[in-house]
Amino acid sequence: MNSSRPLISASPLFSGLSEAQLQQLEQIGREVSVARNQTLFMEGDEGSGFYIVVSGRVKVFKSSAEGKEQILHIYGPGQPIGEVPVFAGQHFPANAQAVEKSRLLFFPRQAFIDLITAHPSLALNMLAVLSMRLRQFTVQVENLSLKEVPGRLASYLIYLAQEQASPGRVHLPISKGQLASLLGTIPETLSRIFNKMSAQGYIDVQAAEIVLKDRPALEELALTGRLIE
Repeated sequence: MNSSRPLISASPLFSGLSEAQLQQLEQIGREVSVARNQTLFMEGDEGSGFYIVVSGRVKVFKSSAEGKEQILHIYGPGQPIGEVPVFAGQHFPANAQAVEKSRLLFFPRQAFIDLITAHPSLALNMLAVLSMRLRQFTVQVENLSLKEVPGRLASYLIYLAQEQASPGRVHLPISKGQLASLLGTIPETLSRIFNKMSAQGYIDVQAAEIVLKDRPALEELALTGRLIE
């Protein structure tokens, strides 16, 4: 795996590590290729290791007994998946599935635990990433429980603008059906909200490209959660 070190060092999980530490990580990681819609793990599976996305995207989701899917997050390049249950020695609490053809690095649990034990500085990076994840899920819970769909969509578009470092235009990295699941609604409702936000001058929808025409109004909508009827 001569080519994996740049991929490892690019992940926020391993930022600031020495060359020697990166080399050790390279030795325990292995590359995995998955097809679109291929499952990485299912809820209840043993947390035998975690993944870092190299290319492509992976959704983490829960399914109800009736088969309804709630996407918790969609992870892209550089982001870890499944690290929490791995370090806690627990089973995976959700499902993970590739939404497009993807490449990942897999790190076996015991080998990684041994590495952390030998290099405690690695654990500090883990804490930083886990703290960020906790903030993300706190925001998501707030959005799903307290805000109406327009506010959830506005919050997500602002998040994308920050993530993509593009204040005036964002690219939707997932389908609108997947976005509806992420926002806790259905595609028909999401389409109506897109149309209303476009008609009222918040955004301009150009397929997967969204122009943020009125950023201050969009930020206000993210707070209030309500569109003017």
